[in-house]
Amino acid sequence: MKTAPRLNCSKPGLNFYPIALLLSAVVFMALPTESKAGILLTAESFAVLGGTTVTSTGNTVINGDLGVSPLTSIIGFGPGVVNGSTHINDSVAIQSQADALIAYTSLKNELSPGNLMGDLGGLTLTPGVKTFATSAGLTGILTLDAQFNSAARFVFQIGTTLITASNSSVILINGAQAGNVYWQVGSSATLGTNSSFSGTILADQSITLTTGASLLGRAIALNAAVTMDNNLISVPEPSSLLLGVSCLGFLFSRKRKVSALAA
Repeated sequence: MKTAPRLNCSKPGLNFYPIALLLSAVVFMALPTESKAGILLTAESFAVLGGTTVTSTGNTVINGDLGVSPLTSIIGFGPGVVNGSTHINDSVAIQSQADALIAYTSLKNELSPGNLMGDLGGLTLTPGVKTFATSAGLTGILTLDAQFNSAARFVFQIGTTLITASNSSVILINGAQAGNVYWQVGSSATLGTNSSFSGTILADQSITLTTGASLLGRAIALNAAVTMDNNLISVPEPSSLLLGVSCLGFLFSRKRKVSALAA
């Protein structure tokens, strides 16, 4: 995402047109492998990685790899679309789950200045480690401010559940990058209807994306299922380019509709 003025295509309720999905898929597939390196190692290329099952209802679009391990069930593709590789308990999926567990443990053990309490909605947070001893919730808008440092990291350590309300969103400003945002979740995560979320979710148990939720990041469930319903999930590198292309697709499609009405 851009800094000032910032590019924000993740407003709640924004519907991407098919051309935006196509363009973002083309850009992702063209990225060199080295651009996807990070703390997740082999799991870095996965947009969705489940432990037991991966299930999609409706027209989910995944820009990135899809996998499951140690079990073998992937359901709903098609009509769902995967713009990446699919790995069903093969050597890649097995190694990626192992690397994801290492990353999960590392994030969990990072030093924190203290515990947060209450809802994340309405807050503007600067880089660092943020800890919730039990559950964390998001109602409304959470703003992550990198303070003009594109390498700044945001790590959220959550003892139990992460739950976002419908139409909630995570906004990245002043150089914040979705690829540098990590959510280590002690049990399960749920993204509410039409919510817009940023960052990599590493959950010990399940991850559920309800109807219309979008994720610029990754949904990685170590020991349980990833469940989706008409979602858009994209790995974030380079996040500003992916969202910029999606915005161009949206604007182009809108222009065509306006021109058609005027004709």
